[in-house]
Amino acid sequence: MMQKLKEQYRPQFHFSPDEKWMNDPNGMVFFNDEYHLFYQYNPFDTIWGPMHWGHAVSKDLIHWEQLPVALYPDEHGTIFSGSAVVDWQNTSGFFDDDQPGMVAIYTSNDSYPDSNRPRQRQSLAYSKDNGRTWVKYENNPVLSDQTKTDFRDPKVFWHDSTKKWIMILATGQSVTIYTSPNLIEWEFASEFGSNAGSHAGFWECPDLFPLQVENEENKTKWVMLVSIGDTGTSKEGSRTQYFIGEFDGVTFFNDHDDETVLWLDYGMDNYAGVSWSDIPCTDGRRIYIGWMSNWRYANHVPTKDWRGVMTLPREVTLISRNEGISLFQRPVSEVRLMRRDRIVHHNLIVESDKLVSFEMTSPLMEINLELEQLNTEKFDLIIQYSDLEHMKIQYDVLDERLIVDRSNSGEHHFSSSFPVLQEAPLKSKNHRIKLQLFIDTSSIEIFANEGEAAVTSLLFPSEGCKKLLLHPYDGNIKVSTLELTDLDPIWG
Repeated sequence: MMQKLKEQYRPQFHFSPDEKWMNDPNGMVFFNDEYHLFYQYNPFDTIWGPMHWGHAVSKDLIHWEQLPVALYPDEHGTIFSGSAVVDWQNTSGFFDDDQPGMVAIYTSNDSYPDSNRPRQRQSLAYSKDNGRTWVKYENNPVLSDQTKTDFRDPKVFWHDSTKKWIMILATGQSVTIYTSPNLIEWEFASEFGSNAGSHAGFWECPDLFPLQVENEENKTKWVMLVSIGDTGTSKEGSRTQYFIGEFDGVTFFNDHDDETVLWLDYGMDNYAGVSWSDIPCTDGRRIYIGWMSNWRYANHVPTKDWRGVMTLPREVTLISRNEGISLFQRPVSEVRLMRRDRIVHHNLIVESDKLVSFEMTSPLMEINLELEQLNTEKFDLIIQYSDLEHMKIQYDVLDERLIVDRSNSGEHHFSSSFPVLQEAPLKSKNHRIKLQLFIDTSSIEIFANEGEAAVTSLLFPSEGCKKLLLHPYDGNIKVSTLELTDLDPIWG
């Protein structure tokens, strides 16, 4: 535990494994007052390798306890991504006396016996002891398709209207939907996406869930998340898109035309994220977490004893605007558990071409900033780490863009893609913008205008953050509110 507090670049309020490699979050499910986070894990090395399911649990989504490896490779192959559900009605027959239990649905990855062609099939495991031990289903795999090489990452949920389990599966450049009465026998339902959205890379790690549109009591839409793998052709590498539409238990209908691409996050380091299953109705939130890295450089980031970190858990919502319905995301309210001392400034005028400096009292910070009277072409918000290292966040008032520049933020020799500018469209509202930043040892997560846009970014400075600098160009800005809040580490 204490070692985590000492390692260079070790995140202090994001989940990371004690050691070795971690990537995609898997099997997130809430059961018996615990949030379960499984994840792709290589227990033998700090680079991607033979995949297992690592496991951690939390009571509050912030403080995590790492448990022993949950799922190991077997005769069907290594354990690729998937999901977990609570089988409340014991439709699978895995549990005694019709008691509910947890069922994991995952991809078994190996090769066809007569060739080196990859083979991906869906398998099951179940747990009767709150996820501490798992039994593989004796008749695995339960779903396969010899015509598809990419056939992976099942996300499963119960569809109450049709009284069936739904599986959405990544199948190359599309997703395929299956249905089942019992999690064991699966039937093809439909396919979506071959002509819709971005096809800059193969599709991975899909999710599908309903969300009520905020402040519209009788309006619910379905949201589909799809991660896009890195083919080396785009400057951003791997990233995640989303679709909004309708789902009838068989087919997903996209509300947008096929050419429309909606990005979940405009940073380079939020990938393969999906949402928790079985959050109680009394809570009502849809909570999401992503892997904070990018396949462009994930195997090469300069951490030593471990590689891989998760984003903060986020609540996702739908909000109707003039441009249509959009997905918003905000850190879960439980981040309040980390907050410590706070300094608040009100109604500050920052004059043209002047630098205004604020001391950071901790290397772990939350910054909330509201700016108005944007009488300037652009302004910079700079996180200063040392005399030579800083992260620059710039708002272009004329083009209405948020630009994140980490080219001078520390170590980045491991990838020529790492310094690429990250840009998000961001319209001011009544000549105001709001920014919320979470600064950890080796990352910054930015939520703009109450979660309208998110920019998630790794960085590797040699020191902790020291100062916040504000710098307007060719005009003044008014800082109506600036809150600087120290955060506690989660590791003890």
